[in-house]
Amino acid sequence: MDQEPRLPDSPHKLSGLHDLAANYDVILSDVWGVIHNGIHAFPKACDALQRFRHQGGKVILLTNAPRPGQVIITQLDGFGVPRDAYDGIVSSGDITISLIKERQALSLFKIGPRSDDVLYTEAERHIVTPLRFAPADQADYLVCTGLFDELRERPEDYDPLLRAPAAAGRELICANPDIVVRIGDELVACAGAIAERYQALGGKVLQAGKPFDAIYVRALSLAGRTPSQSSRVLAIGDAMHTDIEGAHRQGLDNVFITSGIHRSVLHHPERGDLDAAALRQFLQGSEAPPMAVMPELIW
Repeated sequence: MDQEPRLPDSPHKLSGLHDLAANYDVILSDVWGVIHNGIHAFPKACDALQRFRHQGGKVILLTNAPRPGQVIITQLDGFGVPRDAYDGIVSSGDITISLIKERQALSLFKIGPRSDDVLYTEAERHIVTPLRFAPADQADYLVCTGLFDELRERPEDYDPLLRAPAAAGRELICANPDIVVRIGDELVACAGAIAERYQALGGKVLQAGKPFDAIYVRALSLAGRTPSQSSRVLAIGDAMHTDIEGAHRQGLDNVFITSGIHRSVLHHPERGDLDAAALRQFLQGSEAPPMAVMPELIW
């Protein structure tokens, strides 16, 4: 791996990761939408990452999932993602736990399903006294991992709950900046949608995941890099708002996977192939366009 990274100024459709793998030592890959769909793994994507690693590269998975990284690894095992497809993982949940530890003397109100409570259990393992929970209008800060009931509720349903803490200047930690996620063929609202509502009400939001800095700093550290050592690091993701924007913020070369969260906009509804005209329209006027695109991650 001795070539300098070179990608075209406008997005180029790659035939596979092998087109540019020799230019990079590290891949920071998104998880949901790139290597699995919330139900099962994508074998071709896993194979591509395995091949990159077998050639001497490092792969760090970067996910906005609001749970500890170790929990995500167990979930990936269940989806069929082989462990030799990656070297490490950093989750938005990991960053959130660090933020909770910094605020251990304060009370918090949690927003999200019970399945995300492992986040607080893990945080308590690293502090002296148990976390203190309080009602939304009394808590010192809020943590949002998602909707309480993602199948029946909408982000705007939370406005009455959020008005008082927003007006009082309480901080909300968003443990998953994603606005929506695709589960199989369905799009489901995420914590990022609640954070948008909170900001619209005048509240202050602290984002724990992509596209913000902290998660990239930790991921690069796992790869043995610093933020200033990013010239041979490639970011791969399927969400423009988080993955591609985050890569641009960090000065990282990047590849956009079009069949993920934006599939319904970019792919033909019947044939399933990438619609070149739809892609051009989708990217028109974008301040942070991808450097290259692939319909799916393959070698």
